[in-house]
Amino acid sequence: MSVSLRIGIIGGGGWLGGAIAGSILDSGLVDPQNLCLSYRREQPQRFPDSFWTADSQELADRSDVILLSVRPDDWHPLQVDAAGKLVISVMAGIRLSALSERHKTGRVVRALPNAAAEVAKSYTPWIGASGITGDDRAVVRAIFEACGSEDEVARESDIDYLTGLTGSGPAFPALLAAAMMRDAVAHGLPAEVARRAVNTVISGAGRLLDRSDECPDDVVQAFLDYRGTTAAAIETMRAAGFDASVASGLSAAFKKSVSMGEPS
Repeated sequence: MSVSLRIGIIGGGGWLGGAIAGSILDSGLVDPQNLCLSYRREQPQRFPDSFWTADSQELADRSDVILLSVRPDDWHPLQVDAAGKLVISVMAGIRLSALSERHKTGRVVRALPNAAAEVAKSYTPWIGASGITGDDRAVVRAIFEACGSEDEVARESDIDYLTGLTGSGPAFPALLAAAMMRDAVAHGLPAEVARRAVNTVISGAGRLLDRSDECPDDVVQAFLDYRGTTAAAIETMRAAGFDASVASGLSAAFKKSVSMGEPS
């Protein structure tokens, strides 16, 4: 992929936009001089060799590829003409048809990276409209492989579902970690010790799963088969409704994803 590609990130001053910018710069996908970022209130003190602007249309005019990294509520009033250009949305809920109509291009993509893009460990599902080309697909893959790993999916509804499952990124493991830490502190462990113990368990599990690429069910079953303390904990958590709670949460996230694409 040529580093002469000009990429613009509307919302490059935000958390996710900045994470994507850092990853594509670190990977060498784009030269700093060919990266343009927009901000709303105050220019961030990051990426000093790139071009910053508060004018989203100016960013679009300077770019070959435009990433939309703003809140859906902030997108609805956004008027940017990107006629004929590749537009990649990383917003929840906004449909391909709406993106194409608003930005005057058939070359539109919906993608959903997560906050782990900051450390190049995001999982990003994406789907393109019928107007994208083979070269466009290569660009999309290169951008999101710089942020971690990616998959092209078959349906927009897959993106809506994965918005909750993977778009939430570290939030779900962090939720489990917070509950574990509270229990440890309630049992008298110092908060520092509890935090270090729990964070190490969570990060270690992630590395093991990443390295072996095992099915999580197989890992759980191995502990169940051992019939030790972990099996006792798993069976009690499941009896208390663990699996049902996760399914309910993901269902709520799916519904929220769809509703976020609708004008308020």
